[in-house]
Amino acid sequence: MNRFPITLRGAEKLRVELKRLKGEDRPNVIRAIAEARAHGDLSENAEYAAAREQQGFIEGRIKEIESRLGNAQIIDPSSLPQSGRVVFGATVDLEAEDGGARVTYQIVGEDETDIRQGMVSITSPIARALIGKNEGDVVEVAAPGGARSYEIVAVRYV
Repeated sequence: MNRFPITLRGAEKLRVELKRLKGEDRPNVIRAIAEARAHGDLSENAEYAAAREQQGFIEGRIKEIESRLGNAQIIDPSSLPQSGRVVFGATVDLEAEDGGARVTYQIVGEDETDIRQGMVSITSPIARALIGKNEGDVVEVAAPGGARSYEIVAVRYV
């Protein structure tokens, strides 16, 4: 199986979610199933069916997180050499060439993506366009509204 990159912060978030699923959610759903069983006929017991469905979701998510963490290549952006080159984990300040606003993105793993917080997936078009470029370079990004050009103003490793 292929290893995939994830930041140190992203791996920690997955560990916290895994701990919550195993320590809180799993025991709660087991109690809910036991209560629903106590109500009698399981074939017509909606509470039982809902609890079993929830249990399936929780167990599936636990397996998914364990697999993701097992195959993760954890990268701490702050330990990267300060080269000005855009790499995984870098925070990049961009300025639109058409005089538009400045934007800041951090290139992160797929599990960490949150565009509202400026965290873009390594597989996104903008991240693919930025990887390997340096401060001062101009990149063209294929966007849904058409191609856009950005100048890389700064690259930080935080």
